[in-house]
Formats: sequence, structure tokens, C-alpha cells
Amino acid sequence: MKTSIRIGTRGSKLALWQAHHVADQLTAAGLTPEIVIITTKGDVVLDRSLDKIGSKGVFTEELEESLRTGHIDIAVHSAKDVQSSIPADLELLAFMERERVNDVVVSFDPNLDLGRADLVLGTSSTRRKAMLRRFLPHATTAEARGNLQTRLRKLEEGQYHALVLAYAGVHRMEYDGFIRHILPETQYVPATGQGSVAIECARNLEPALKTELHRILDHAATHVCLAAERAFLRTMEGGCSIPSFALATLTANGQTIQLHGGLISLDGQQFIEETQSAPPTDAEQLGIRVAESVLVRGGQQILNDIRRERE
Repeated sequence: MKTSIRIGTRGSKLALWQAHHVADQLTAAGLTPEIVIITTKGDVVLDRSLDKIGSKGVFTEELEESLRTGHIDIAVHSAKDVQSSIPADLELLAFMERERVNDVVVSFDPNLDLGRADLVLGTSSTRRKAMLRRFLPHATTAEARGNLQTRLRKLEEGQYHALVLAYAGVHRMEYDGFIRHILPETQYVPATGQGSVAIECARNLEPALKTELHRILDHAATHVCLAAERAFLRTMEGGCSIPSFALATLTANGQTIQLHGGLISLDGQQFIEETQSAPPTDAEQLGIRVAESVLVRGGQQILNDIRRERE
């Protein structure tokens, strides 16, 4: 088994944090990692929202092509950026231990009032925009593309009063001091995979190496939760441009997994959610059942309306 591992990653500071986190784990296990920076479509096209450029694989496609050619051995992604269906010649090898899952409100104003009538919140997430329209209907949402540092610069320039971001990225970049509100995950349910780092590889990677990388990098509890969430997302046939949400949690004894999933219309007016539980061995079936329930209860119509609006 070879011991030199080429790690593919996007070049943003947050993506590099993730790649170095992976590299540190590999080094501790006696392997020799090398980080390879690859630019993706999502890094280049910043003048349009994700739903306008077609979000399927927008942050992963170029990394996946490098896996196929053998230019890299593994690709490191934010799990929430990974498309719902993985190409047949690739696989998700591991999910690293999940960070806190919440969305947070970040501002340079220590006294930021979410109730102010003229509130402008920056976000690039279709899900967050829809939820803010529902739960903070007085606020205005504005597009906020770019890496975290670019968004903070726009915030400093006064384009928004605050940004709505994932806690994980803010915390990993050590911007915790600018968090003004932590949004409850029971209300602002996060995107599938939010808070975890996903490791992808080619299916034909050396079997012994795949086994070793899985052993080093995978967090079993996180993996089973994301199996449920990703089965939900696949069944919804959704991606970053669809305002779906899903959060799976394990009970303290690890005997039961609970999945809270749903879909919200773009204007925030229609909100369909479903919570079910199952043994961890049935995680994927749980995700499918929750998604099918949401679709039958009106979710399919919401998806149809969204797709019609974007034609």
C-alpha cells in the first residue's frame, strides 16, 4: 500500500483548513500527505447566485475529474456542497466528525437587533433566504457570494447589516467573536451535511488504501447521520438550489436515529416538515421515508413551482 496521499481541495482559506485538518490526521497515522489546490466553477463564477449557474457539482466537479485521472487520491469537500448523487465511478469514503450544525448571524455591530425594520441580511443559500422570509419577514435578503473573507469585506463595506452563515466555517476561521445570534437548529434546520467534511475517492483506488483512509478519517456516528440526510436529499432530487433541509441525530445510547427533514417554498410561505426515527441500520431507508412523506404532503408541488419559476 502506498503511503503518499495527494489531497485535492479548493483554494479558499476554509477549504484549506479542511484539507490541512485531513492532512494532520493522515500524518498522525504515518502517511505522507500532499495538498493539491484545484479551482472549481463555484470559485470562479461569483457574479451569479448558485441557482442561476446550476448548482449540481458547482464546488466539486473539477475535483472529481482529478480523482478520475489520478491527479489526486482523495478530494476534501464541505459535506453540504456534495451533490445528492455521486457518479458511479466515485464514492464517498468518509465523513469526519461533525461540528456544531447551526446557522449563525455574524455582524460587526455588537448590538445587532434582528427586529430592526430595515434589516439587510447577506446569504448565498437558497434555503436560508427562504427561511429568513418565513421567520424574519421584515428583513431583506441580499446575495452574498464568495469565500468567507470576501463576504466579511462586503459586510464591512456596509452592503449588509449581517451575514447568515454556518457556524462550522465561522468557528474554523476563528471569527466566533462576530457571532451575534445562534439560530436554533430546530427552527432553522440546516442543510444536508452541514458541519461535516466529506472525503471522496475513485472507486478503483487501491482497496487496502481505501480501508486505511476510512479507518483514519471516518467518524461512525456522523457517517450514519449523513447517510440518512443524503438519502433524504437524493429522494428529493435536490441540491444547493433547492430549499430543502435535513438534520439527523443519534440518541445518547446510539440505538435510535431521528431525522428532521423538509422543504420550504422560495417565499417562505409553505413549510413542510417531517420527523421520524429508526434504528441506525435503517438510516438510508429513514431518509427515503421522510422525503417521500414530505413530497406527498405538498413538497412535490413546491418543487414543481420552483422549477417552473426558474425555466
